[in-house]
Order: sequence, then C-alpha cells, then structure tokens
Amino acid sequence: MDKSRWMSATLVAAGAYNLVWGAWVILFPQAAFRWAGLPDINHAPVWQAVGMIVGVYGVGYWLAASNPLRHWPIVLVGLLGKILGPIGMAYYLFSGQFPLGFALICLFNDLIWWVPFSMILYQAFRWHSERGRYEMVPGWTQLLRESRSQRGQSLAALSAERPTMVVFLRHSGCTFCRRVMADLGEVRQQLNAMPLHVVVVHMGSPLDGTTILAKYEVEYWHHISDPFCIIYRGFGLQRGRFGQLFSWKVLVRGLTHGLIGGHGIGKLEGDSFFLPGVFVLHHGQVILGRPAEDATQRPDFIALAKQALELSAGVPPNPAYVDSKPGAGCTLETV
Repeated sequence: MDKSRWMSATLVAAGAYNLVWGAWVILFPQAAFRWAGLPDINHAPVWQAVGMIVGVYGVGYWLAASNPLRHWPIVLVGLLGKILGPIGMAYYLFSGQFPLGFALICLFNDLIWWVPFSMILYQAFRWHSERGRYEMVPGWTQLLRESRSQRGQSLAALSAERPTMVVFLRHSGCTFCRRVMADLGEVRQQLNAMPLHVVVVHMGSPLDGTTILAKYEVEYWHHISDPFCIIYRGFGLQRGRFGQLFSWKVLVRGLTHGLIGGHGIGKLEGDSFFLPGVFVLHHGQVILGRPAEDATQRPDFIALAKQALELSAGVPPNPAYVDSKPGAGCTLETV
C-alpha cells in the first residue's frame, strides 16, 4: 500500500470510529458511565454534546482522507485533541474521580491514534519540504496518466494522439506569465492550424485556469491545475536562483511588461519561485524541451511547434500511452 492509501485508510477508519462512538454517546449517554461502574450523570446533555463534537471530528477525518497531505491541519487538530484528552483523563484517574476501567475509553478514543496521526503529519511535513516533494513525484508513466486536463484527458492520452505542447506558467499573477499568455493568444490561430495539442499547466485552481485561458481567447485549449508543482518537478523544472528571479533584467522587464505593457501584477498562486518552461510530448516522450533560463523568457511558440512536428515524425507509437482512458481531472491528485 502506498503512502497516500494507508494514510487515507487510517483517516477513514478514524472517521468511522468517531461517528459510531459519537452516535453511541448521543443515543445512550449513560451507557459509558454504567459500564465503568459510575452512577448516572445529571448532566447528560453535556455528555451528548461531547458525542456530537466527536462525531463532527469524524466527518472532518473523512474529508481529510481524500488528500491527507493537503488537509494535514485537520489531522493536526485531531491529534491535539487526542493528546489533551488523555491529560485530562490522567488527572481524574489519579484524583480518584474516575475508576481505572474508564481509561479504556481514552485508549481507544485517543492513544491508539497517536502513532498513525503523527506519521501522517510527518509525511505532510516531508511533502511540504522541497526534498519531500521531489521524493513523492510519481514515475514518468504514472505522472502522464494522472495529469489530466479540465476535460479529463491525460497528458499520456493527448501525446498518443498527436504532439502535445505543454506550457508551464509560474503563478497566475506573474507579469511575465501574462505576457506569455498574450503571446499565445496572438498566435493561437497558427497553432490551431497545426496538428498538435496545447496544454497549459498552472498553479492556480481549475477555475483560475479557465479564467486565464478565456482572457486570452484560448479557453478551448486543455489546462491542468498543479498547485503543488508535481508536474513541474516531473518535467525537471526547478526553483530559480536569486539572479533568475530578482536580477535587474527581471525587475526592468517586469516594470516594462507590467506598467507599459499593461499586464499588471496579480495575486500570488502556488510557488512563485518556480521557473516556467515549454515541452513537447509525443507518444509519452519529451521530444523538445525549453526550460526557462530566467523568469522573463518568452518562447517562440511557432518555431518550437514547427521543430516539434519535424521531430515527431521519427517517434514510434508506444502502447503504454495509447490506452490511457479519460477521467475526472484538472488537478494531479497523486498525494
């Protein structure tokens, strides 16, 4: 079982347990106290409220199970509750207010979840670190199959049909990326006349991608949301050095494109330190790649497309990519 599956399974189990235990407390508020040999409580509604809170945590765990590394704050809040609960329980046990048998509730509600929840948080920490993200990038074939556009088409399937130009932007508010999108908009008719696909990979939400493409009149092209830069890393793109992002050349051109060119600056989406690039895939292979040398690079898309079409003639079909089926997509959910 891979990392994402065992973490998801853990949270699904925790969610189910919380919902069952919460329902038991709400429906039978005196049961736990009678089982422990304690007298019935006079404030049953308060205890039932505790059951309701535990049940709500269960819903949160189920939601977090869809992507544990992205929804780690829910796991953190749950672990804090499971640490603080036993502290309070220990006080009442040592003061003699609760019998020892009552500690079994704490064992199953809290203690047994310490290790798996801590492991999930550790994996989340590694994922959000630079080293951890690189380690968790899937293999090439898996990457192409799981990278799906807003239409559910994967990069594997698109590249099996025809050469596929993959344009990596920085964040949606980047002045240079807006300039590049304007360049694409200006040559869209020429690109559309060629036998190739164009896919824009960006760091914003799927809605952001649709908005960006519509602004430059290419909304019918494919786009993929990659907020954690998984596809960027898979294609070998990296964070830029200081000189590649903040040199005088970058600053001057940023002012030129932003103020004089009218492209402006928008909100930060994703990792603004990543450099962009353009690659052309065919039958699952990169036949042409142009990683940006700095943040200001403006590719000659027509020249790249013509060169890619010439190179694609010598690339044989690969059955590993032909059968990639359409599915829900726009965001790579490999974590």
